[in-house]
Amino acid sequence: MKESSAFNRKLHYEELSPELNERIIKEKAEQSFVDFSTRDSEAIRRRPRKSDMANVLRSAYIRDIDKILHCPYYNRYSDKTQVFSFYKNDDITRRALHVQLVSRIARTIGKCLNLNLDLIEAIALGHDIGHTPFGHAGEKYLDQIYSAHTGRRFSHNIHSVRVLDKIYPLNISLQTLSGIASHDGELELSQYEPRALKSFEEFDKLIEGCYLDKSNVRRLVPSTLEGCVMRISDIIAYLGKDRQDAQRARDISPDSYSPTAIGTENAEIINNLVVNIVENSYGKGYIQLDEKHFEALRVSKEENYARIYLCPQNQELLDKTVKVMMGEMYERLLSDLESNNTSSPIFTHHIKYVTGAHYERSTPYENEEKNQIVVDYIASMTDDYFVDLYAYLFPESDLHIEYKSYFD
Repeated sequence: MKESSAFNRKLHYEELSPELNERIIKEKAEQSFVDFSTRDSEAIRRRPRKSDMANVLRSAYIRDIDKILHCPYYNRYSDKTQVFSFYKNDDITRRALHVQLVSRIARTIGKCLNLNLDLIEAIALGHDIGHTPFGHAGEKYLDQIYSAHTGRRFSHNIHSVRVLDKIYPLNISLQTLSGIASHDGELELSQYEPRALKSFEEFDKLIEGCYLDKSNVRRLVPSTLEGCVMRISDIIAYLGKDRQDAQRARDISPDSYSPTAIGTENAEIINNLVVNIVENSYGKGYIQLDEKHFEALRVSKEENYARIYLCPQNQELLDKTVKVMMGEMYERLLSDLESNNTSSPIFTHHIKYVTGAHYERSTPYENEEKNQIVVDYIASMTDDYFVDLYAYLFPESDLHIEYKSYFD
């Protein structure tokens, strides 16, 4: 076991057992490993067309990666809250970095397990593209407003599917969209086993069920082992990183967390969970943590909730500002749509922007249900855009957001 020191505490980094290490080297050299990877030839698309078929230059899932990277909303990851809103600090994680970290961790695991790394990357890069501004607080507020108006529910992972499949009909594969829809990073499990999904007809029923009953989101299961890897990697990516950010934002000491089998520092947590997953999943058709590491993951996540995510002061500030602002913004934009106020930003900044991308559509985007268009617009916003739009729509309002600067 390798050790180093930080914060006057020795860190511990686990390693693969010598037996598994030798087995992996041998089976990779001989190409004798049990192959649970998803084949490019298995990719299913809504619209089979030659331009999306795999070739020597670009595999089926590399095509998905490229589509996601070039989606007009991909840029907006860079100014969306991951956990900490109201900070002007480039050292605090934004959602753009989070999806890259998830991708890197998932590909590390996937490479050891001989999985399809292109599919893993596609799922990871697309999984949060439908997230709201202001993190999970923004998601909660938008869900409440949308539900009050329509009875339908909003979930960021389901909306990520909508972004890549409906707002921008990118013809992304079913395997990638399934991984995105079922990535629920709030629900930790000791074992993740894929559930076969054969058609878009089946997938669409599952997605519609999530709009009607939000509890159905947690019942979604990835259809591939790659999706399972990405799902656990989402938790691994934020667990320790959020603690790093908390130290910078709120001066929370790393010593305030309970010592567990996975450690308390980001580097320990990532390494030890990745090692344990490979140790317990290699050559199997599922992803698994042993009991000790799963319990450590669960306890660490609970501590993050207590010390970081459910901080009363932060929630109170979000409720007094973002919640009220989003409610007022939603009503104004919906009214502008219903009155056909074409000078409104929902026409000039949103509908025009979406339709200007010139993707093949079965029906014009502007004919979508009006509440859905408003939800699409608000969910697409970065934090700063949301703040600026509110100031534009309500110049006389006393509501405003004060950011903590680098020097506060």
